[in-house]
Amino acid sequence: MPDILCMGEPMLELNQQPRAAEGRVLYLEGHGGDTSNAAIAAARSGASVGMITAIGCDWPGDSFMALWQREGVDTSCVVRNTEAPTGLYLVTHDEHGHHSSFWRAGSAASRYRWQDVPEGTIRAARVLHVSGISQAISESACDAVFHAIEVAKAAGLRVSYDTNLRQRLWPVRRAAAVMHAAIAEADIVFPSFEDAEALTGLHNSDAIVDFYLRLGCPVVALKLGPEGALVATPEQRERIAPHRVAAVDAIGAGDTFAGAFLARHVAGDDCFAAARYANAAAALTTTGYGAVAPIPRTAAVQALLRRAG
Repeated sequence: MPDILCMGEPMLELNQQPRAAEGRVLYLEGHGGDTSNAAIAAARSGASVGMITAIGCDWPGDSFMALWQREGVDTSCVVRNTEAPTGLYLVTHDEHGHHSSFWRAGSAASRYRWQDVPEGTIRAARVLHVSGISQAISESACDAVFHAIEVAKAAGLRVSYDTNLRQRLWPVRRAAAVMHAAIAEADIVFPSFEDAEALTGLHNSDAIVDFYLRLGCPVVALKLGPEGALVATPEQRERIAPHRVAAVDAIGAGDTFAGAFLARHVAGDDCFAAARYANAAAALTTTGYGAVAPIPRTAAVQALLRRAG
């Protein structure tokens, strides 16, 4: 049975490429979805990982099954829906960064229900990882996440939560209410600074960390993008310095941070050591295009940490 279970929505990715003949735009087919990215990041860092999701009986779904098999991600809890498609998103790039457009209405993942939650597999795991997107895509998916959290907590698992706020999916006030109710049950939370500003109305990183600690979540790993991270428990906090790399595409970096952190967490690292590793893994992810291809393996992360001293 997997140690880490990642629950959420996978999506086929079409990512705009920087070089093409004049008048043409080329897109590279890839894979995305925040918790799937996190699962692969954890697997590439040596963890035993499984996915909880639903995908269509279509070629994007087949592509994900092949991807997870290659990456060593367990698929025994993946539902194949014959009546709903796998989601799709398009990534474009300009001087302001990357931009994503989504086609996910009625996707198989959005039709996931609390009755579909694999309770026995969750009870046998060590960590359940979910996200704001996991809850935002539909009411039934939101209910499924809360049910999975309930099962996990009753079984003594650690629950981790990545906010991944998508304001096109739901209003901020509703997102904040739902996310904060889930985070109050979580053991580790991975908000980005931008998400936390919108969700809490706070603009100071220490104040944001204090907010999530007061909710009752004992480990807060605030992702600060190119400025590194701030990690805190009720007793201690540490600023994790950034790694200066030749970044070209930041998509998936936060997901890699979460997955790499969880891999080191189940391997026995404390939250600060796990965050230092995760910060390096996330930096390396930005040096290539797409959500999955640039996710580093353990040797590359350790090499960057050694170079950084």
